[in-house]
Amino acid sequence: MSQPEGRITGVGGIFVKSKAPKALAAWYRDVLGLPVEDWGGALLGNRKDGAEGAPHAVWAPFKSDSDYLQPSPREFMLDFAVDDLALFLAKLEAKGVMVLAKSDNDPNGKFAWIMDPDGTKIELWQPKG
Repeated sequence: MSQPEGRITGVGGIFVKSKAPKALAAWYRDVLGLPVEDWGGALLGNRKDGAEGAPHAVWAPFKSDSDYLQPSPREFMLDFAVDDLALFLAKLEAKGVMVLAKSDNDPNGKFAWIMDPDGTKIELWQPKG
Protein backbone atom coordinates (compact mmCIF):
# COMPACT_ATOMS: atom_id res chain seq x y z
CA MET A 1 0.00 0.00 0.00
CA SER A 2 1.37 3.42 -0.92
CA GLN A 3 1.87 6.18 1.61
CA PRO A 4 -0.73 8.97 1.80
CA GLU A 5 0.22 12.05 -0.19
CA GLY A 6 -2.31 14.54 1.14
CA ARG A 7 -4.27 14.84 -2.14
CA ILE A 8 -7.85 14.54 -3.31
CA THR A 9 -8.48 11.10 -4.81
CA GLY A 10 -12.15 11.24 -5.85
CA VAL A 11 -15.57 12.64 -5.10
CA GLY A 12 -16.35 12.54 -1.41
CA GLY A 13 -19.92 13.75 -1.68
CA ILE A 14 -22.48 15.78 -3.54
CA PHE A 15 -24.68 17.94 -1.36
CA VAL A 16 -27.73 19.69 -2.76
CA LYS A 17 -30.10 22.15 -1.10
CA SER A 18 -33.74 21.41 -1.85
CA LYS A 19 -37.15 22.81 -0.91
CA ALA A 20 -38.46 19.22 -0.79
CA PRO A 21 -35.54 16.91 0.14
CA LYS A 22 -37.63 13.74 0.55
CA ALA A 23 -39.36 14.20 -2.81
CA LEU A 24 -36.06 14.97 -4.53
CA ALA A 25 -34.41 11.89 -2.99
CA ALA A 26 -37.36 9.80 -4.21
CA TRP A 27 -36.90 11.19 -7.76
CA TYR A 28 -33.19 10.32 -7.73
CA ARG A 29 -34.09 6.82 -6.46
CA ASP A 30 -37.05 6.15 -8.75
CA VAL A 31 -35.87 7.87 -11.93
CA LEU A 32 -32.06 7.71 -11.85
CA GLY A 33 -31.82 4.52 -9.82
CA LEU A 34 -29.61 5.84 -7.00
CA PRO A 35 -29.69 3.51 -3.99
CA VAL A 36 -31.24 6.02 -1.56
CA GLU A 37 -31.10 4.72 2.00
CA ASP A 38 -33.45 5.31 4.94
CA TRP A 39 -31.37 8.28 6.17
CA GLY A 40 -32.15 10.10 2.86
CA GLY A 41 -28.87 9.84 0.94
CA ALA A 42 -26.98 7.35 -1.22
CA LEU A 43 -23.55 5.79 -0.80
CA LEU A 44 -21.85 5.42 -4.18
CA GLY A 45 -18.91 3.01 -4.42
CA ASN A 46 -15.55 4.00 -5.83
CA ARG A 47 -14.27 2.38 -8.99
CA LYS A 48 -11.44 -0.10 -8.56
CA ASP A 49 -8.77 -0.64 -11.24
CA GLY A 50 -10.10 -2.89 -13.99
CA ALA A 51 -13.73 -2.34 -12.98
CA GLU A 52 -16.32 -0.75 -15.22
CA GLY A 53 -17.30 2.85 -14.63
CA ALA A 54 -15.85 6.31 -14.72
CA PRO A 55 -12.06 6.39 -14.75
CA HIS A 56 -12.13 9.58 -12.69
CA ALA A 57 -14.33 12.33 -11.35
CA VAL A 58 -13.88 15.94 -12.41
CA TRP A 59 -14.15 19.12 -10.39
CA ALA A 60 -13.99 22.26 -12.50
CA PRO A 61 -14.90 25.88 -11.81
CA PHE A 62 -16.76 27.88 -14.44
CA LYS A 63 -16.81 31.65 -14.92
CA SER A 64 -19.81 33.25 -13.27
CA ASP A 65 -21.21 34.28 -16.66
CA SER A 66 -20.82 30.81 -18.24
CA ASP A 67 -23.95 29.45 -19.91
CA TYR A 68 -22.81 25.81 -19.62
CA LEU A 69 -25.17 25.13 -16.71
CA GLN A 70 -28.21 26.66 -18.46
CA PRO A 71 -31.14 26.33 -18.42
CA SER A 72 -30.58 25.63 -14.72
CA PRO A 73 -30.66 28.65 -12.41
CA ARG A 74 -28.46 26.73 -9.94
CA GLU A 75 -24.78 27.46 -9.33
CA PHE A 76 -23.73 23.83 -9.76
CA MET A 77 -24.33 20.82 -11.98
CA LEU A 78 -24.10 17.11 -11.23
CA ASP A 79 -22.30 14.63 -13.47
CA PHE A 80 -23.01 10.91 -13.26
CA ALA A 81 -21.07 8.29 -15.21
CA VAL A 82 -23.23 5.62 -16.85
CA ASP A 83 -22.28 2.33 -18.48
CA ASP A 84 -24.67 2.56 -21.47
CA LEU A 85 -25.95 6.06 -22.21
CA ALA A 86 -28.50 5.05 -24.87
CA LEU A 87 -30.08 2.43 -22.59
CA PHE A 88 -30.09 4.78 -19.60
CA LEU A 89 -31.72 7.57 -21.64
CA ALA A 90 -34.39 5.16 -22.90
CA LYS A 91 -35.24 4.31 -19.28
CA LEU A 92 -35.40 8.01 -18.35
CA GLU A 93 -37.58 8.90 -21.33
CA ALA A 94 -39.95 6.05 -20.40
CA LYS A 95 -40.31 7.79 -17.01
CA GLY A 96 -41.14 11.11 -18.68
CA VAL A 97 -37.74 12.77 -18.32
CA MET A 98 -36.93 15.18 -21.15
CA VAL A 99 -33.40 15.00 -22.57
CA LEU A 100 -32.10 18.55 -23.11
CA ALA A 101 -29.25 17.61 -25.46
CA LYS A 102 -26.86 14.81 -26.44
CA SER A 103 -23.29 14.71 -27.72
CA ASP A 104 -21.55 11.69 -29.24
CA ASN A 105 -18.52 13.51 -30.63
CA ASP A 106 -16.51 14.38 -27.49
CA PRO A 107 -13.08 12.73 -27.15
CA ASN A 108 -13.97 11.81 -23.54
CA GLY A 109 -17.09 9.83 -24.46
CA LYS A 110 -20.81 10.35 -24.92
CA PHE A 111 -22.84 12.92 -23.00
CA ALA A 112 -26.47 13.86 -22.39
CA TRP A 113 -28.14 16.46 -20.18
CA ILE A 114 -31.38 16.41 -18.20
CA MET A 115 -32.92 18.46 -15.35
CA ASP A 116 -34.08 17.23 -11.96
CA PRO A 117 -37.36 18.46 -10.41
CA ASP A 118 -35.52 21.24 -8.51
CA GLY A 119 -34.05 22.66 -11.73
CA THR A 120 -30.54 21.22 -11.32
CA LYS A 121 -28.89 20.32 -14.60
CA ILE A 122 -27.52 16.78 -14.66
CA GLU A 123 -24.84 15.66 -17.08
CA LEU A 124 -24.77 11.95 -17.91
CA TRP A 125 -21.45 10.63 -19.21
CA GLN A 126 -20.53 7.34 -20.85
CA PRO A 127 -16.72 7.23 -20.76
CA LYS A 128 -14.97 6.35 -24.01
CA GLY A 129 -13.70 2.77 -24.26
